[in-house]
Amino acid sequence: METITKYIKYIKLERRYSLHTVEAYNNDLLQFAKFISDLYKVDILEVDYSIIRAWIVYLNSNEISKRSINRKITSLRSFYKYQIVLGVIELNPAAKITLLKTDKPLPTFVEEESMDKMFSQVEFPDDYNGVLAKTMIDLLYSTGIRVSELVNLQIDRIDWVGQSIKVLGKRNKERIIPITTVLIAQLERYKMMRNTVVNSNSDSIYYFLTFKGKKVYNKLVYRNINYYLSLVTTISKKSPHVLRHTFATHLLNKGADLNAIKEILGHASLSATQIYTHNSIEKLKNIYKQAHPKA
Repeated sequence: METITKYIKYIKLERRYSLHTVEAYNNDLLQFAKFISDLYKVDILEVDYSIIRAWIVYLNSNEISKRSINRKITSLRSFYKYQIVLGVIELNPAAKITLLKTDKPLPTFVEEESMDKMFSQVEFPDDYNGVLAKTMIDLLYSTGIRVSELVNLQIDRIDWVGQSIKVLGKRNKERIIPITTVLIAQLERYKMMRNTVVNSNSDSIYYFLTFKGKKVYNKLVYRNINYYLSLVTTISKKSPHVLRHTFATHLLNKGADLNAIKEILGHASLSATQIYTHNSIEKLKNIYKQAHPKA
């Protein structure tokens, strides 16, 4: 599996893909390598279109979701494209594999009333972990940043005077996001406790630290978000990404420009942001049905 290992190092260290993407691509490639080894007795660099197509049929017959299959196709395309760059192969055997048609699910979001309840009624502990949790929730909901961007936020990326933060998003794209006076106050409250409670160490360049002084990690953030969201909402998904969806949906419902939301979220294209308009349309339909005499 040396070929796969080399590629994974490339997307992790040079392309700087997210940890989630790296793990997914690695699993996809290892699964495919096992499939062709067991069934066709060939190496991953020796396959052709028909073998890849057979794998897609196999996955589909085993009721793997279309979204997962499409990611696996993308994984293979990227892997073989890299091999072409290295001069290992001449043609990409996955290039002509078409993605399966999927119905895009509407983003799950928390209602405004529930988020208001989060900040006005939920009691966060006054200890370090309580202040940390509230600050992370406030930042995620107020800026729409990704959990990876929160985890890797560095102290010097916060402009206290200009009231903005600078985050490094996907593909190493940097963007500046404005923040409110209320959020500034919460960030400063956490910073004071952080400087008092947490000992300085090699991870101290990062803004959010665990009680032991290490950089916070994805599971810790998820655990906090899941717990506190469960206090105010019954939606099935209670993840940090739901707060990103909530941020965008609430902005759009308040009349924010779609292009502005796109820039804040760091989307590469407007089409990625337009999915939030569907939630707004559904809300308008409900208002129409409730208010119009002939609805």
